[in-house]
Amino acid sequence: VCIHRVRSCSSIRFIKSKYVCVFDKSALKFSHQQRLFRTSPVSCGQIVQFKLSDIGEGITEVTVKEWYIKEGDSVSQFDSICEVQSDKASVTITSRYDGVIRKLHYSIDDIAFVGKPLVDIEIDASKGVASEEDVVETPPMSHEEHTHQEIKGHKTLATPAVRRLAMENNIKLSEIVGTGKDNRILKEDILNYLAKQTGAILPPSPKAEIVPPLWKTEAVPAAPKDKARRIPIPVSRPIAFSGKDKTEPVTGFQKAMVKTMSAALKIPHFGYSDEIDLTQLVQLREELKPLAEIRGVKLSFMPFFIKAASLGLLHYPILNASLDENCQNVTYKASHNIGVAMDTEQGLIVPNVKNVQVCSVFDIAVELNRLQSLGSAGQLGTSDLTGGTFTLSNIGTIGGTYAKPVILPPEVAIGALGKIQVLPRFNGKGEVFKAQIMNVSWSADHRIIDGATMARFSNLWKSYLENPASMLLDLK
Repeated sequence: VCIHRVRSCSSIRFIKSKYVCVFDKSALKFSHQQRLFRTSPVSCGQIVQFKLSDIGEGITEVTVKEWYIKEGDSVSQFDSICEVQSDKASVTITSRYDGVIRKLHYSIDDIAFVGKPLVDIEIDASKGVASEEDVVETPPMSHEEHTHQEIKGHKTLATPAVRRLAMENNIKLSEIVGTGKDNRILKEDILNYLAKQTGAILPPSPKAEIVPPLWKTEAVPAAPKDKARRIPIPVSRPIAFSGKDKTEPVTGFQKAMVKTMSAALKIPHFGYSDEIDLTQLVQLREELKPLAEIRGVKLSFMPFFIKAASLGLLHYPILNASLDENCQNVTYKASHNIGVAMDTEQGLIVPNVKNVQVCSVFDIAVELNRLQSLGSAGQLGTSDLTGGTFTLSNIGTIGGTYAKPVILPPEVAIGALGKIQVLPRFNGKGEVFKAQIMNVSWSADHRIIDGATMARFSNLWKSYLENPASMLLDLK
C-alpha cells in the first residue's frame, strides 16, 4: 500500500486512484489540516560491486577505453560493459549479473585495477546470486524512478561487435529476435530490424562464406605504375609550438614495448642478412590475386613468406623453440605460431597466425586479413597477441632494405623484410636482366643458435621463395 498524501483525519487524498486503502480514522487525529508525511517504496534489490577480474598474463591494471553502458541502464548477464586496454591487448568486459547500473567507478582513460570495483549493479535480492563480499548498502529509489527502468528477464546472446552496432543505432537488443544458435543475435538481425524501421530493402545475405568482389563500375584514377616516382606524403597533423615541455605517462602497447625490449636486449643477438630474387613469386602472386579477390581475400606477399618460413622450421625446429630464464632447458614448440609485426595507431603490435604448419597459403591470407582489420580498429584480443613462436617484421612496407630486428622473448629468432626493388642482376649466361630483389635480415639467440644453422635456414627459406613451385612438394 502506498500513501502519497494525507490532508486531514477526515479527508484522505491519493495522487493515483489505483491505490486502494482502508483506514481507521481514529488512528489519524490531528488538530489542523496540513501535509503530514510522504512515503515512497524503496527498491528490494541489493547493490553489488562488479570487480575487474583477472585478465591473465600477469596483468594488474588496464586503461578504460570505452563504456558501453551508463548509470541507469539495464544489463543482463554477458552484456558488454566496457572495453579496457592492457599493455598486451584490448579486452571487452561483460556483466556477471542481471540488473541496473548504479555507478561507474572510472571515466574514459582512467586506470582500473584488477580486483577493484568497476561498476555498481543493483540486482534482485531474492535471486541471491551475489557473494556477500560484493554486496554494498542499497540506496532508496523512488517509484517514479523505477518505472523508467527495464529489467530484462532473459539473457541476450550477441557478440561485442553486434552490441556496438545496436548501440550506434539506438536499438535495444531485447527488441530483436535472434536467428543464430540459442537465439543469438546476429549482425543480419540488426540490419533487418533497421530495414523494417526505415523501409529500406536489404539484399539477402550470401549463403557461402566466399564473398565475390565488387565490380569496378565507376571511373577510378589509375594508380601510378612506377612506384619509384611516388613522392612520400607527410602526415597531415597540426604542428603546435607551445614552447613548453610535455610529460605523458607510458601506457598501453608502448608500456608493453618497454618491458619486452628491456628483456630482449639481455639476449646476445646474432645477425645474418641476404637478398632474395622474388621475380617468379611476383609473377605467381599476380596470377593468384584475382582468384583470391573472387573469394573475398586480399593476397599479399606475406602469406608466402610465412608459409615458406614454416616449411623451413620443420627442418630447423631449434628456431621455433624457447629457452627458459635459467638457460637450462630448451622447449621445441609443436605449433608454428608465426607473428607479424604491425604498425598501428596504438603502436607496434605483433599478432600471430596460429598453426601455420597445417595452413595453406590461402588460409594464412584469410587470417592475416582478419588480424589486420582488428589491428587497425584496435580490437585484437589477448589470444591473437600471445603464444607466438617465430616472428617476421615486414618493415619494407614503410621503406628501407636492411634492419636489425630485436628478438621477442621467449622466442629465439626473428626476421625483418625489406622493400622489393627492381634491380639489374646477371643470369647464368652472364646476361643482365631485371630482377625483383628483397633483402632480409635475421636475428637469432646466439646462446642456442649458431650462425651456420641460421644461414642454412635462410637458404632454405630463400629457395622456396625464389622457386615457389618447389613448395608444392612439401605442402600438406
